[in-house]
Amino acid sequence: MAKCPACGKEVKTAKKTWKMAGKPDKNGKRTQLTIALYDCCGNTIRQVIDKQKI
Repeated sequence: MAKCPACGKEVKTAKKTWKMAGKPDKNGKRTQLTIALYDCCGNTIRQVIDKQKI
C-alpha cells in the first residue's frame, strides 16, 4: 500500500510487482527487494514492499 504524494490518498492495488537482488554485502549475502508500482492522479509511485537476505 502506498500513499499518493499529490492527493494523500492510500492506493491499495499495485499495477506491477517484481523482485530485484542487490549487490552482496561484506558477508556475501544479497538483499532481495520486492518492488511495486502504484498509479494515482496520473502519478506513478514506486515503493519497496519487502526486503529479504538471500
